[in-house]
Amino acid sequence: MRRFPYPVLYILLIALTALVYANGLRGTFLFDDFVNLPTLGASGPIRDTDSFLRFVTSGTADPLGRPVALASFLLDARDWPASPLPFKRTNLVVHLLNGLLLALLLRRLGRAMQTGGTTTHQRYELAALLGAAFWLLHPLFVSTTLYIVQREAMLPVTFTLAGLLFWLRARDAFRGGDVHTGWLGALLGLGLCTVLATLSKANGALLPALALTIEWFFLRPIAAQDTAWSAQGRRQHRIATLYLLLLPSIAVGTYLLFAGWQGLMHGVPSVRPWTLGQRLLTEPRVLFEYLRLLWLPHPYTAGVFNDQIAASTSLWSPGGTLPALLGVFGLLAAACLMRRKAPAVALTIAFYFVGQSMESSTIPLELYFEHRNYLPALLMFWPLALWLCGASLTIGAGAAPDRAPGGMFGPRTKVAIALAILAGFAWMTYSRADLWGNTRDQALLWAKLNPQSSRAQAYAAQEEMAGGHPEQAIKRLAPALERDPDQVQLALNLLAARCQLGSVDQTSMQASILALRTTRDTGNLLASWFGHGLDQSRAPACPQMNLEGIETLLEAAMSNPRLMEAPGRRQDLYHLRGRIALERHDPAAALASFKLALEQQVTPTIAFQQAALLGSAGYPVQGLQHLDDYESVSSQEFVPAFGMARVHAWVLRRQHYWDKELVRLRQTLRSDAQSRPSSIESA
Repeated sequence: MRRFPYPVLYILLIALTALVYANGLRGTFLFDDFVNLPTLGASGPIRDTDSFLRFVTSGTADPLGRPVALASFLLDARDWPASPLPFKRTNLVVHLLNGLLLALLLRRLGRAMQTGGTTTHQRYELAALLGAAFWLLHPLFVSTTLYIVQREAMLPVTFTLAGLLFWLRARDAFRGGDVHTGWLGALLGLGLCTVLATLSKANGALLPALALTIEWFFLRPIAAQDTAWSAQGRRQHRIATLYLLLLPSIAVGTYLLFAGWQGLMHGVPSVRPWTLGQRLLTEPRVLFEYLRLLWLPHPYTAGVFNDQIAASTSLWSPGGTLPALLGVFGLLAAACLMRRKAPAVALTIAFYFVGQSMESSTIPLELYFEHRNYLPALLMFWPLALWLCGASLTIGAGAAPDRAPGGMFGPRTKVAIALAILAGFAWMTYSRADLWGNTRDQALLWAKLNPQSSRAQAYAAQEEMAGGHPEQAIKRLAPALERDPDQVQLALNLLAARCQLGSVDQTSMQASILALRTTRDTGNLLASWFGHGLDQSRAPACPQMNLEGIETLLEAAMSNPRLMEAPGRRQDLYHLRGRIALERHDPAAALASFKLALEQQVTPTIAFQQAALLGSAGYPVQGLQHLDDYESVSSQEFVPAFGMARVHAWVLRRQHYWDKELVRLRQTLRSDAQSRPSSIESA
């Protein structure tokens, strides 16, 4: 049988994927992009080793900080603000690379299954290409590929695929008796690649568990009768499996159990509106929703908004909770039962659930995100590709050629099905990528698809206001806020929309006060909104957003016990009170509020920012006094207990970064104090 032109097919696949994603590259930054990427310019452009180390250790998304993913952003920009195009383009390149690595992995797995000659070999080769093509073109992964910050979800896949390929290579070397090559491949794959994957995102630590899953559910059943192993090779393989696969997997499992115990005993962060027990009941429903989107895809989904997901409060509420839980256990049981007869299917099921085990279990993350499927779904479409290519899904049956000229599922029918799936995926991905390239249409569609999502409605309202249509934003926000009166993002955007029309009515102001008094911890939202409002308070867009109006809203937030119980939020609010005092030209009150804010969590960042604010407002003497206050309590400086945040603090100390900033700021304030008349200081 004539060999397929595989290189040409791979080139066509890469070109097709790039083409369907092309329109999405014109999109802009979104949400978490603004949390992570501005650190590119936080201490000036990244031009040398010191600035590089400060940047790559600055991550806070998980305890390890994701330094490898952060370093990859330097391929696109070294300062902020920056253009989104290079970031999105690099994300697409990473996605294409992952598709090629996946094809190589499926090719090696197929090679382990093949039992016959050239015809069988080509069927598995073609199935590898087709399985990778289904994953590469799947529309669900648009929201991972075109969401810039989700490179942090893509790079772990790159290193996981490389690690699995190294491990399979090492396994072959052990089997052939080449122990040195085997250990080199094992250490590169399960050592170095695991470290790189984990430093891209914490779920990269699942690489050993995924390799163990391939061993147990796929390679072990296939190799049950393999007599080609030497005694030494088998022994070394077992040692490598124990130390590089099993023990790291046990460590990750232990961590997840510990996180579960902590969550059940001590509760989850106040920002979450559910308990850990409710999260564990909810996740089976979420997993089946993911599976629905994978197997019954459509071009437009909820995107990055997921706050509309209702947590399960019992096995019977909502009604799908118990069936979903039983369904998960049923699929896992089926994988165990099928591993000896249909290992490819068993592996697909087990790989998916192991891949979801970190982000969909005991760690109190948000309930739902589409990008969590990017890694677990790697093998999802391989069994389908095997069937469509006429390769065997069972052990020992071979892959006899399809000889039937017709029939319901003859060769021509399967070719038609494969082409139809590829065409459908390509069309849906093109449509969805095109939407990601149009910010306003994207916002409006997400709001339409997520009527219960406060985030989606607030985002759409912001786009309507930016387009000069505040009246449309009001029509959207008012009923949403009536439905969810504690959603502060709805309330504050409603204020902005009313203000854009020229005046804020009393009803909207009272609704905002109620939301601020009852909202959960909103992270940096309030600090950002109030800071922006104070910047404009001297020339407000409407009378009600003057200094008195902003102070009324701030006092409402400070009466919220949920906000005042967190040191970080207390610090934000006291800091804002100090800024209001500065706007009133009351340096004594500002200094007192700034000192109170500093006491909540002593850090040089907040202290120097406040001293600089005092100086720029015309009160350098008070700024110097605040630096004195900071130095008097610097021994109580907050130092993170563990993780990359602690490493970052060490890097700053090692570089004497804050010492230099303190000297520079003192010099500036002293110079200002000498050049200003004393009357200003006593104003």
